[in-house]
Amino acid sequence: MTHETYDTDEKKDPMLLVPLYEHPADRPEAWERLIRCADRLHSVVLNPDSGPGAARDERFARVAERLREAGVPVLGYVDTDYGRRPHAAVVQDLLRHRDWYASDGAFLDQASADPDLLPHYGRLTVAARAAGARTLVLNHGAHPHPGYAELADLLVTFEGPWDAYREAAAPPDWTADHPAQRFCHLVYGVPPGELAARLAGELAAQRGAGVHCAVPGNGPHPWGTLPYALEAAE
Repeated sequence: MTHETYDTDEKKDPMLLVPLYEHPADRPEAWERLIRCADRLHSVVLNPDSGPGAARDERFARVAERLREAGVPVLGYVDTDYGRRPHAAVVQDLLRHRDWYASDGAFLDQASADPDLLPHYGRLTVAARAAGARTLVLNHGAHPHPGYAELADLLVTFEGPWDAYREAAAPPDWTADHPAQRFCHLVYGVPPGELAARLAGELAAQRGAGVHCAVPGNGPHPWGTLPYALEAAE
């Protein structure tokens, strides 16, 4: 399968996929920092209301436009509920992200790792591409069946707290058949400061993930903070 993605060869490593789940009216400085740090970013997840919401939000539309102008892929957040959410509901969210925010990618969250659901996610992949997703991310939060690597451009194979990440097992052998840029780790609860942030990046690289995000946020809403690499940027 050919994976049509943005050319990131000239961007700095490590690449950051940032899921900033905050409204631009509440955290304008965080969104401005994302735009200023465009050359550090693999992509940004746009999540107005656990998905595109019930209506277009002009502030989200504006930051999405500015990110795209800066060369950053904007991934529309869509919950798949581990394959339980109906196909039509997922497709509706994909189309709303396209029509309201001109999202050029999709972030399919709570993706199943089960090989029995490969056909279901295959159909969602076709729908996402048809809706204009040039960059497609599946967030399994763990290593899925290797067949999922044929469906998406990027697999999130870890999402969890810092303590669990430090003790995480080595990736399965099949991941060595793919470049590191096909895998992402999302880590929260990272101690503040440069030392832990650098260690998070090193662990991601050692475990074959060329894309990552490590934030200090914790609790039920950890993705309202930025990674240290961006917070420290001028």
